Amino acid sequence: MTTLIIRDFRPDDAEAAAAAHRAGRDHLVMTAEAFAWHAAHQAEGAHFRTFVAELDGRVVGSVRCALVTGTTTKGIGYANGSVLPEYRRRGAFTGLLAAAERHLAEHGVVEVHSWVDEDEDALAFARARGFTEGRVAHFGGRDLTLPLPEAPPLPAGVELRPASEWAADPYPIFVIEADAIRDEPGEIEMDAADFEEFLNGDWIHPDHDRDLTVVAVVDGEPAAFSAVHTDGVDRYWSAFTACRREYRGRGLSKLAKLESLRRAREAGLRRAYTSNDATNAPMLAINAWLGYEQCASERKFTKKLG
Repeated sequence: MTTLIIRDFRPDDAEAAAAAHRAGRDHLVMTAEAFAWHAAHQAEGAHFRTFVAELDGRVVGSVRCALVTGTTTKGIGYANGSVLPEYRRRGAFTGLLAAAERHLAEHGVVEVHSWVDEDEDALAFARARGFTEGRVAHFGGRDLTLPLPEAPPLPAGVELRPASEWAADPYPIFVIEADAIRDEPGEIEMDAADFEEFLNGDWIHPDHDRDLTVVAVVDGEPAAFSAVHTDGVDRYWSAFTACRREYRGRGLSKLAKLESLRRAREAGLRRAYTSNDATNAPMLAINAWLGYEQCASERKFTKKLG
């Protein structure tokens, strides 16, 4: 008889939860250390929580859920997770999603957002549970052992420097992110970025590689960056590429991302991955120029609670 248990995440679940997250999704880069770290490094008021599913004593999946922060829009939450392919259709993710929805509803969430793999079974699962489908995002992958495009000459006054140079005071990097995230395609206006949340979240994330994260500096002023996460072995993830509004149209994001890939290649990383909303034509064009090829897609689903 199969026994299914849905319970709170414990630090010793990290390896199993990360394996379920990555199974069949080579384009996702998240270490077990990051899974454990997330539970203790979330914005105040986010009510972040991870649930895991145990089948016959084995952790086979997880779901991470929280209120969306960084916005003045209230009552929005998210729930994202996965189950090992060989353990699907046994009720594990149904139980995980139910636990996440209860938790979010208890903290005032009226609408939950979830990214779902562009897979017919996954899409049907979401529709059957009251979710409505929306926007699409595409993943791109690149073999870093292959040559990169030739770097164009740097414009006058532009330098490309590693983010580690701002280790003592990353506020200028936050300024770029806070400005750029307001223009990211999405259903929610991200109009309330917080420096402490950035500092205790993005900046100190265990997968964040500040030496491979490249900042484009114009006349001494940080203007754009390409942030990088790695698995500590050979895989690279473009966490966010951003440019302040007043510096756009100069190719700074393209230069930063190319330099970051060059450094990653020199460091011995072998596979690079990125993701963009299907409507983000400028960034998709940059990625195509950099040699990324579409390798997967996912779709945003939303559901009203209560």
